[in-house]
Amino acid sequence: MDIEVIGGAATEGLVASAFETPTGRAGDAHAVCADCGTETVGRFCHNCGNPSHIHRTLLHLGEELLHGVMHFDSRTWRTLPMLVFRPGRLTREWVEGKRARYVSPLAIFLFTIFIMFMLLSYMPAPKERPLLNGAASAVAERRVAIAAAREELAKASPEKRVLAEAALKAAETGQAQIRTDAAGNVDVSYENLSDAIADAARKDQFDLDLGSDAFNEKVRHKLENPQLALYKLQQTFYKFSFLLVPISIPFVALLFLWRRSVTLYDHGVFILYSLTFMSLLTMMVALLLRLNEGLGGFAAACVPAIVPAHMFFQLKGAYGLGLASTLWRTALLLIFASIALILFVLAVIWLGLA
Repeated sequence: MDIEVIGGAATEGLVASAFETPTGRAGDAHAVCADCGTETVGRFCHNCGNPSHIHRTLLHLGEELLHGVMHFDSRTWRTLPMLVFRPGRLTREWVEGKRARYVSPLAIFLFTIFIMFMLLSYMPAPKERPLLNGAASAVAERRVAIAAAREELAKASPEKRVLAEAALKAAETGQAQIRTDAAGNVDVSYENLSDAIADAARKDQFDLDLGSDAFNEKVRHKLENPQLALYKLQQTFYKFSFLLVPISIPFVALLFLWRRSVTLYDHGVFILYSLTFMSLLTMMVALLLRLNEGLGGFAAACVPAIVPAHMFFQLKGAYGLGLASTLWRTALLLIFASIALILFVLAVIWLGLA
C-alpha cells in the first residue's frame, strides 16, 4: 500500500474525529432519545449526548456543514484571540476540563494546516530569476584559465613575467565580469531555476550520496521534474503533519521529568496549540510577502522575536512556572523544537521522494 495513502487516511480520520458533534439550539425537547431510547430531560440525552430534538430542515443542514467542516461558531472567535494573546491560559483551561468554550486543539491544528496549504497552493508563485546563458560552464572555464595563467606565471622567465601577470589579471577580470552579469540576469539560457535543475538531473550532474544507490536514483529521477517533486513534498507535509506531535512530545516531556502532576496529554495539548499558532504566523508572513515585500520583510524579521515570546508565555501560563524556570525551559524548548522540525523535515523528504 502506498505510504501516502496511509498518511492521507490517517489525517482524514483525525480530522473527522477531531470536530465535535454540532452544538447550538436543539429545539423542543422530546421525552425519549431517538438514538438510544433513554428518557430525556432537557435539550440533550444524558446517556449518549444526542440532541433531544431532531432537525430536518435544509437550513439546519447548512448549519451542520459549516460547523462540522469549519467549526465556525462562537468558540472559534473565543479560541483564536486566546491562542494569540493568552496561549498559556488557553492550554491550562483545556487541560483542566474547561472545554465547552474552546475549539479542541487537534481540530484547530488540523484545520489550520489544511487552510495554510490551501492558501499557499492558490497564491501566485513568486517569479523565478532567469539564469544566464552558460553561466555555470563559463565560470568553470574561467577557473581553468586562471589556474593555467597562474601556472604560466610561476614558470615564466623574468622577461615574460609581465605578460604572464597581465594574462592572469585578464582571466580574473573575465570571471568577475561573468559573476556580475549573473547578478544582473543577463543572457538568458534557461527559462527558470526549475528548468536548470531538471536539465542537470537529466545529465546526471548531481553528486548524490544518500546511503543507497536505489534511493539516489529515485531522488535524481524526481529532480528531473522539480515542480512535481515540490508538489509531492507539500502533499506529504500535509498528510503527515500530525507526526509533529509524537515527534515533539518526548522533547517537551524532558523539560518536566520531575513533575509527576504533568502528563503526556498535557504536553500534547501544549504542542497542538503551539503548532497552530506557528501555522497562523506562517500564513500571515507568507500573505504579507505576496502583498507587499517591504511589509512582509518586516513581518519576517519579527518572527525570531515572536516565536520565543509566544513559547515563553505559553509555558509560563500552561504549567504555572516562575520567571527563571520559564526562561531556561524556553531556551531549551527552542533547541528541542529545531531538532524536532529537522527530524520531521527529513521524514517528509524521505516519504515524499522515496
